[in-house]
Amino acid sequence: MDSKQEGESAERKPTIETIEDPSKFVFQVAHVAGKDRAAELLGNNAERIAVSEADNRRILRRIDFTLLPIMLGVYFLQQLDKSTLSYASVFGLITDAHLVGQDYSWLGSIVYIAQLVAQPIIAYFLVKLPTGKFAASMVLSWGIVLSCMAVTKNFKGLLATRFFLGCFEASVAPTFVAITQMWWRRSEQTYRNAAWYSMNGITNMVGSLLAYGLGHINSGKLHSYQIIFLACGLLTVVFSILVFLFMADSPVDAKFLNDHDKVLAVERLRDNQMGVVSTEWKWEHVIESLLDIKTWCWFALIFSISIPSGGITTFGPLIVNSFGFNKFSTILLNIPFGAVQIVATMGGAAFATWTKRKGPALALLCIPPIAGCVMLLVLEHTKSNRGPLLVGYYLISFYPGISPLIFSWSSQNTAGETKKKTTTAVLFIGASAGNIIGPHLYTTAEAPRYKRGLVSSLVLFIILIILVVLTTLYLIYLNKRHAACRTALGKSAVIVDRSMMNAQERAISDEAEEGRDPSGSDKAFDDITDLKNEDFIFVY
Repeated sequence: MDSKQEGESAERKPTIETIEDPSKFVFQVAHVAGKDRAAELLGNNAERIAVSEADNRRILRRIDFTLLPIMLGVYFLQQLDKSTLSYASVFGLITDAHLVGQDYSWLGSIVYIAQLVAQPIIAYFLVKLPTGKFAASMVLSWGIVLSCMAVTKNFKGLLATRFFLGCFEASVAPTFVAITQMWWRRSEQTYRNAAWYSMNGITNMVGSLLAYGLGHINSGKLHSYQIIFLACGLLTVVFSILVFLFMADSPVDAKFLNDHDKVLAVERLRDNQMGVVSTEWKWEHVIESLLDIKTWCWFALIFSISIPSGGITTFGPLIVNSFGFNKFSTILLNIPFGAVQIVATMGGAAFATWTKRKGPALALLCIPPIAGCVMLLVLEHTKSNRGPLLVGYYLISFYPGISPLIFSWSSQNTAGETKKKTTTAVLFIGASAGNIIGPHLYTTAEAPRYKRGLVSSLVLFIILIILVVLTTLYLIYLNKRHAACRTALGKSAVIVDRSMMNAQERAISDEAEEGRDPSGSDKAFDDITDLKNEDFIFVY
């Protein structure tokens, strides 16, 4: 074949848009140094690929049905396993293990000390290792550790096992933030983050019933709390097998998508301007993350909510017990607490998605906990006040809706693979630090009022509202700075943020843009950071 024929043959090389059955198109994925793996997958398609709304819905449905059940299950088990300590405290662990003074508080804090230490390592592993396999190994490891807690008999043994439990569980939320960034559009991420985080509420409901049932088992060899540790640990070990089998490492590697659908799954994320997955660790991304004011805004926000969260999670059953209820009633009365958590988490996500604004949703979610703290501080702990005291406690339970919105706010405003993982690590270092401090603001000696802990929580919920306002103003400033940069480069100052649109809005936008060259998406898969990409739109 001469050179002319070779040229004609090359011109006739089929593409995804020209072959008769696109689902049979074979992609040749070649590594491109410094690029996102999505760029490698799309490398033989120079033009932007149109994703129809029907294809978008079909692929989104497949992603949701495949990944979300695994994520929900893992997060449920993580929260259940973490909560076993508070259940065990009601069934005599404190007495049998001879815990005194701050011993119980340290058992609550040690998990978060371990998580704090582990975060930088996890950030590196999330870039370098296959996400699904990494998640499965972590689930298996903490299931084994929790099972071992059944044989610990003193403070030192409990402290050691709780430390390793924290090390392995530290990976879950950062991994899920990474998975959410990797698979869903920015407009879809808030609901997905809220969905897996709402397992906190499910855990409080189902976990309370589970603890109630297991606590009634009469065994001559095992205490009730040992049965709880063993049952939850073994259940986690079994579930890790499902994680290994069904949790895909990325859209590029997903076995439940054919080659054609992999490309569409990646292409529909182009407007995120965040990339999909890269295994190259970039130190310049780390430096930018640590110098980025936004990073420390997220840190301050999550730190502020994690202090009351850590205290109330550890001491919640004891607070209810202080109202004058017995141990079994205390467990059952935590069920409505979980129900309110679910409503707050999903309701906050719905409001933020509807308004396309995280700031107002976060501020509104701070109001019920403020009212709840005031009620518990003001009301006398008498039998006649049990009802109002429970109402105050349940109002405080709106606080879990705050954390997933902070996760979404951070993840939707960060681009560049290494920067995303570094920023998430800083975020969870803040969460761990707050959860370390929280339990120590509550002591059993202050029962039944727990004044120091409740006053601290009240102040921090107010500080959260102030931080939300400051963060919003800074993000508005960054959008103006990027608009000025686009103008200086000869681009349009105004870019339509399609990543935050729903189906109807995207259809209207497509009609308005018909016939025009798509702009503002040429750097979407270049693995560059949000501050370096002038086309990146910050969400506030």
